Amino acid sequence: MTRVKKGKNALKTRRNILKRAKGYRHGRSKKERQAYEALAHAGAHAFAHRRDKKNDFRRLWNVRIGAAAKSQGVSYSRLIDILKKKNISLDRKILSSLAQNNPKTFNRIIQKIS
Repeated sequence: MTRVKKGKNALKTRRNILKRAKGYRHGRSKKERQAYEALAHAGAHAFAHRRDKKNDFRRLWNVRIGAAAKSQGVSYSRLIDILKKKNISLDRKILSSLAQNNPKTFNRIIQKIS
């Protein structure tokens, strides 16, 4: 039986896959089939973790707001409740950055709503 070499496109695909799998451990960086499998799983995890990151940041913002509010004698849930009732539309990301970077401004907001 004659030897059949891979075509140009197949070699290009292999090269690109192995380039993307560079740094993976063991056969996953050297063998085409294992590299392709590893990249498929890596892509799935990356997609899921981009979604998880949003939850992680929201959780961090809540902790920062809660800590800053607690120093003023107000609980996190009470603060959010008062803000909603007074129609003050500051989202958690903004409140968190105020609590962290501009504590005086954050304290004035709490004094105003109390």
